[in-house]
Amino acid sequence: MNRYPLWKYILILVAVLLGLLYTAPNYFVDSPALQVTTSKATVKINSDTVAQVTAALKRDGIPPEAVSLEGSGDTTAVRSRFASTDAQFKAKTALERDLNRDPTDPDYIVTVNLAKNTPMWMQKLGAQAMNLGLDLRGGVHFLLQVNSKAVQESRIKNLQTTIRGQLRDKNVRHAGIDRIGNRIEVRFRDADTRTQARNVLAQDPDLTFADTTDGTDLKLVVTLKPEALQRAVEEGVKQNISTLGKRINELGTTEPVIQQQGRDRIVVQLPGVQDVAHAKDIIGRTATLEFRTVDDTVTPGTELSAAVPLNSELFTTGPGAPAVVSKDVFLGGESITSATASFDQQNQQPVVSISLNAEGGRKMRQMTRERVGKRMAVLLLEKGKYTVLSNATIQGEFGASFQITGMPSAEKAAELALLLRSGALSAPMEFVEERVVGPQLGAENITKGLHSTVWGFVAIAIFMIIYYQLFGFFSVVALACNLLFLLSLLSMLQVTLTLPGIAAIALALGMAIDANVLINERIREELRAGNTPQAAISAGFSHAWATILDSNVTTLIVGVALLVFGSGAVRGFAVVHCLGILTSMFSAVFLSRGVVNLWYGRKKKLSKIAIGTVWEPGITAAGAKSAAKK
Repeated sequence: MNRYPLWKYILILVAVLLGLLYTAPNYFVDSPALQVTTSKATVKINSDTVAQVTAALKRDGIPPEAVSLEGSGDTTAVRSRFASTDAQFKAKTALERDLNRDPTDPDYIVTVNLAKNTPMWMQKLGAQAMNLGLDLRGGVHFLLQVNSKAVQESRIKNLQTTIRGQLRDKNVRHAGIDRIGNRIEVRFRDADTRTQARNVLAQDPDLTFADTTDGTDLKLVVTLKPEALQRAVEEGVKQNISTLGKRINELGTTEPVIQQQGRDRIVVQLPGVQDVAHAKDIIGRTATLEFRTVDDTVTPGTELSAAVPLNSELFTTGPGAPAVVSKDVFLGGESITSATASFDQQNQQPVVSISLNAEGGRKMRQMTRERVGKRMAVLLLEKGKYTVLSNATIQGEFGASFQITGMPSAEKAAELALLLRSGALSAPMEFVEERVVGPQLGAENITKGLHSTVWGFVAIAIFMIIYYQLFGFFSVVALACNLLFLLSLLSMLQVTLTLPGIAAIALALGMAIDANVLINERIREELRAGNTPQAAISAGFSHAWATILDSNVTTLIVGVALLVFGSGAVRGFAVVHCLGILTSMFSAVFLSRGVVNLWYGRKKKLSKIAIGTVWEPGITAAGAKSAAKK
């Protein structure tokens, strides 16, 4: 009746062993560390870099605990671990001095962070410490605001260029294209040509059209639908999130939080990052790239003295300056898929090879078809200021792949390629909030959270053992296993644990013990009804299961709702809450009954069980002892 088959005990044993394995990495304390990376394509991080770092630390008398090469590809880095933060900061100063020959143009970036000390054999089995959130580990929190007006402005500029190119491709003649606010006005000489142009442009479902007349000119007014402008902002936010993820790799943080908040804001949290100035510098590169045509009416070399045409503007900053370029942006940096620095095979001059997505290739092909031998400018827009990165000559018609020539040096070509490859932000942003959480505060939060959970567990254990005796002890064993399973799941799934997550763990303990209380009380009811101890145990677990399932399912529904509709700390709470419900159902019913069956299932004739005093209606305390033996 109360016997488990062997496979169930093996399943419980395997679950406990896996729980111990995947929870163990959390007991290894993080070490102060330095990460050495590079922002230049001409500088490689390899085993020679490890030797350089080791030699530099040895010369300065700063012994590291370990120096290793980690990561691969663009994320390769040299990580050095130290025994104290004092040695960490001394080593940072030494490495920045010894590794970089030119402090104004450093080859290597030395970043202060924390390194996990999980043994390698555990890492190979996939056992890693759970990620700690900003409030537990310390770090920086940024809230960035995407400039919605700039996104819409860029979208309208691109629309004007697109309209001009589409009409030219279809050989539809017009009398001029002007932009008036958010509208594009195209002038025609006759109604038939205007109708033909409308048919060409109507293939874009995001456009609306209106016919107007201004004297002898017939106008076709083209505007973007409001939902198209809104979608442009949403896409800009998503592209910025992707770009920020690539840039933050330079900081060496393993669990950054980069997510959208509201319609046009982005939250960036970097737990464990201590070099706040460097973090803000990397994230603050809120730049966008623009490809524009150079005005042919201005003779090269006379840009500063010549009159600037109406539809052009002069830029004087950057290696490609001065340059008079068109106001129309025919391509943005969001269309770039890859960029590499190399040398021209004919002249052996440094160039940057660019690859575009399909839409970007189509736009580039349209622009270069009639501009072979003329120039194209690559502009960097950062904090409202333009820099001319390149003012190069178009060697021939190209589309998805082409080269930027005229680079002053191989180093500048490599830097431009890195910027293009890492991705320019599709929309400018600005910092609207900045918070710094010190590691001491994070350690204090961990201590308080740990104490609250431990003392809560101890209080529950004392109550259960006193009130339910041996069955209370069984419940405490199941509760401990539930906590073990929950922590191991959080580690396996690499869930970021925050203070709300710790609250969810404490709540999970209360819910798990509630299930055991239901089981124990149900067994008591069966004993009061006159059933034998073995029958009472079997009926107690069977009948309590339906109630436990109902209560946990309804609570799980609320947790899923929080997970779907919540954000930030609310979602963190919901994740731990839902996992805690699942582990509590397994431990409170399946594992708890396994322990009870292991203890009492061996006895065929069982006269009594230690489950506390079984009170019956009308019975006194003096007769409770005899009632408990029934």
